Amino acid sequence: MAIREILEAPDPRLKVVSAPVETFDDELKTLVEDMFETMYAAHGIGLAAIQVGEPLRLLVIDLQEEDPDAEPEECDHDGTHHTHQPVINDPRVFVNPEILDPSDDLKTYQEGCLSVPDIFADVERPAQCRVRWQDLEGNQHEEEMTGMLAVCIQHEMDHLNGILFIDHLSRLKRSMALKKLEKARKAA
Repeated sequence: MAIREILEAPDPRLKVVSAPVETFDDELKTLVEDMFETMYAAHGIGLAAIQVGEPLRLLVIDLQEEDPDAEPEECDHDGTHHTHQPVINDPRVFVNPEILDPSDDLKTYQEGCLSVPDIFADVERPAQCRVRWQDLEGNQHEEEMTGMLAVCIQHEMDHLNGILFIDHLSRLKRSMALKKLEKARKAA
């Protein structure tokens, strides 16, 4: 497994429409492992293959919910002590996903993106959607998704079509977000 570089806006590769996955082999499994490692290292909850430079219709999601029944753990990071709730990992892989039947009911969530770091904005999307995808063996699955999972799958699927969440914003807000990103890059 390896942590890969995450492409950041305005990298033109993020505008590429990804190709369907046709070969379900060890190379695909390695890419998925790298994507999870990269996503976890960046503290993300979703990552599309194009974000690590692979123009394939592949994405990974892990909403990493806190376990309310678990005892808080003591952490020692950089010499400080604090407690936090352990996280339940639920890594999910979506190969060649497609949205079927998005609801007419819309919901607004504040979104961010590993390819547009430190920028957050409200985006309106269907509140639920039915999704069909394949797993790493090529088996078909279908599921009705709601809440944060529905938002995340739609956000990541946008990447497969060359769309960033800031593309859903008005021209002015998108321009402001990109200027803020550029300013942060120069400061770093």
